[in-house]
Amino acid sequence: MPTVACIGGSMAYKLMADGTLSGERLGPQETPFGPSAAVYELGEGTTAMYFLSRHGERGYHQAPRFINHRANIWALKSLGVERILSWSGPGAISRKMTPGSVVVIDDLIDETRHRQDTFFEHGGLGFIRQAPVFCDTCRDALLAAAEKTGLLVHAKGVYACTEGPRLETPGEIRKLAVFGADLVGMSLAPEVFLARELEMCYAAVCYVTNYAEGVVKRPYQAGLRFEGMTTAGEDSAIAATVEHLPQLIRNAVETLTLAPKRTCPCSQAMARYRRRGDIGDDWRKWIEPGGGA
Repeated sequence: MPTVACIGGSMAYKLMADGTLSGERLGPQETPFGPSAAVYELGEGTTAMYFLSRHGERGYHQAPRFINHRANIWALKSLGVERILSWSGPGAISRKMTPGSVVVIDDLIDETRHRQDTFFEHGGLGFIRQAPVFCDTCRDALLAAAEKTGLLVHAKGVYACTEGPRLETPGEIRKLAVFGADLVGMSLAPEVFLARELEMCYAAVCYVTNYAEGVVKRPYQAGLRFEGMTTAGEDSAIAATVEHLPQLIRNAVETLTLAPKRTCPCSQAMARYRRRGDIGDDWRKWIEPGGGA
């Protein structure tokens, strides 16, 4: 069974619709937090993976704020997944990160407010370190795969995750720039933190979809994507990048499937609680009062 999964972001549903991403549909998985998004099993051998589209199977039907992240992460853990790769299509705050370019992010600023962001509502668990934010082993695999595409690749970047579903104001973008954010999106928190709570590795590759509000001046154009925040040339560059995403992910999955047994901090995130006897060996019981100890 695969031990690597991919959570597809923007445009995943289009890649599924045109057959670029295809495989056995396992369907939504039942979890203590409700049903997950539909899970698929793709590929075979060293490129086998589980896959789910966080925004929907046939269209953009689930805005980031309303995604059941806990169910999605729990479902993948239940299937035996150890490492998660994801993609996101954020806007660029840094003008160095042009639309269509690829960023293997290494840090995150969480600006969300109303999301279910922990599994541990009972028992006093979850006080765990968040550096490195993204698994270095998974980042290295994504970076090596991205560099094979021939696209413009940035090896580092800080992603700010906002609540949505609305886009940000110019003032909010200026604030995030002061905070050191390079990109702004809505998808990766609390996904990355929930994966850490269940000792799963997680890393994300971003493809830039637009300049964030106020970074460059663009007139309002009703009825267009982002109301005119991209040019025709930028849209073409973005579309070309999206075509590379499936193979990029497959290459990274193969690297991770062949990688040695995990020794990264992600795999030991809850070690202190085990050592103290606060939790038992069955991770499914960690969410219960007493942690299953």
